[in-house]
Amino acid sequence: MNFELLFAAQADTPVRYALTGAKGGFARTLLAQTRRMPRLVPAVLCDLDLPGLRALCLELGFDPARLVDCADAAAVAAAPADAIVLVADVGVVDHQRYDILVEATGHPSTGFRIACNAIDAGRHVAMVSKEVDAVTGIALSRRAAARGVVYTTADGDQPANLIGWVSWARTLNLEIVAAGKSSEYDLVFDPATGTITQFDQTFAAPGMGELLTLGADVPATLARRRAALGGRKTSATADYCEMAVVATNTGLVPDVELLHYPIARTAELADVYALKEDGGLLGRNGAIEVFNMLRTPDEASFAGGVFVVVKTFDTVTWELLRQKGHVVSRDGRYACMFLPYHFMGIETPISLLNAVLHGRASGSARPTQCAVLGGRATVDIPAGTVLTMGGHHHDVTGVQAVLLPRESAPADVAPLYLAAHARTARDVRAGELLVLGDITGDDPALRAAWLDGLQ
Repeated sequence: MNFELLFAAQADTPVRYALTGAKGGFARTLLAQTRRMPRLVPAVLCDLDLPGLRALCLELGFDPARLVDCADAAAVAAAPADAIVLVADVGVVDHQRYDILVEATGHPSTGFRIACNAIDAGRHVAMVSKEVDAVTGIALSRRAAARGVVYTTADGDQPANLIGWVSWARTLNLEIVAAGKSSEYDLVFDPATGTITQFDQTFAAPGMGELLTLGADVPATLARRRAALGGRKTSATADYCEMAVVATNTGLVPDVELLHYPIARTAELADVYALKEDGGLLGRNGAIEVFNMLRTPDEASFAGGVFVVVKTFDTVTWELLRQKGHVVSRDGRYACMFLPYHFMGIETPISLLNAVLHGRASGSARPTQCAVLGGRATVDIPAGTVLTMGGHHHDVTGVQAVLLPRESAPADVAPLYLAAHARTARDVRAGELLVLGDITGDDPALRAAWLDGLQ
C-alpha cells in the first residue's frame, strides 16, 4: 500500500474522529500521533474523568482555546465548529461532528451501545475494545454493512496487525500452519545471574541457562522451560480475547483451548509451530496462537508483534532465505514470517483514513463465528455471584478465559464478556464451562447481538 496516497485523493478533506475512553493508554498514543497529522481532527473526546482528559490534552500540546467542556447536547450545539468537544457522555454529541468513532472504553455493554448509535447515524466505527468485538463484532459488522459504513479493527493493535499479516500471506497463496502474536511482556533471562525479568518482576530461574537451545525434542524442551518458571502464570485474558477477534476475521481456530503458549525464542518459532508429526506442537493446520518471548538482555524484543508460520515449497528458495537470516525450521519444512512490533495509536490513523476516505476496513468484510472466547470456572462459584470484570487485562473473577473452535463448543456456550458483570444463575463447579443458562442479569442487547452473530 502507498500510504502517502491515503490523503492524496482528498488532500483538503479533514478526517474527524470521536474517541471514547479518551484518557486511557491507547487513547494517549492516538492523540499524541494526531498532533503530527494536521488534517486528522479529534473532534469529540469522551471520558468520565473530564479534568484528567483536559489535562492530558494540554500536556500533549492541544490549543486550550479549542477544548470545550460540554455537559449536554445544548452545550455541544453551541460549541464552535472547530472545537474539540470534551464530554463525559458521548450520547450528548451530534454525530455530524465526526466521521468515525474510535471505541476504546473496554466495556462490553457500553462500547456496544456507543458503536450501534454511531453506525445507525451513518458513522464509521474503528473498534479498539476487543471485549466488545469478541461478543458483538459480527453483529456490528453486519449492521455497518447494512448502513453502508465501515466497521473495522484498528491498526496498531495486534488483532488488526495480525489480520493484515494473515491476509498478506494468503494473497501470496502461502499455506498457513499457525498465526499469532507474542505475549505482552518478554521473559528476559540473564545468564550471568540465572534470573528472569518479566516487566517489573525478577525471579531466579537457574535451570533456564541449560535450555536456551531447543535440542532434538522440541516439546520436551518447552516443557522443561515451563517448569523452570516455577508455576508462574504467563497467559493473559487479553491475549485470548485478541486472538478471538483474529479468529473471527480470518477463520483460524485454536489447536487447544488454553493455546500452547510456548516459551520460545524468535529463531525457534518455525520449529516450535510445526505439526506434531514433524516434531512440533501443533495437532492441526491453521492454528491461532500466542507465545512467550524468551530472550537475553542484549537481544531485541518481539515487542508484542505478530507472525505467521507457513509451509515451505521450494528447497532452494527457502534455503536462500535462511542464508539471508530468515527463520526457517531445521528440517526446512516450515518458515516463520513476522512483524516484531505493534505501535498502538501511532498506527491507528491508517485505519481511520482508510475507512473514511476509501471505505476500507482493516479486518474482514465478512467475519464468521468460527471460534468462541468462553470461560471455564477455576473455583466453585455459588449461585448469585457477580462475575466481576477488572484489572489491567480485564479478567473475570473466578473464570479462566478459553478459546474454543465453534465446531467443538457447546451450542449454548456463554461468551466471556457477556458473562462479565452478570450473576451466576446456579452453582457452577470448578472446571465447568459457562453456558448461557448459567448466567442471569446480563445485557439483553448484548446477548441478542451474540445470538445474531451465530446465525
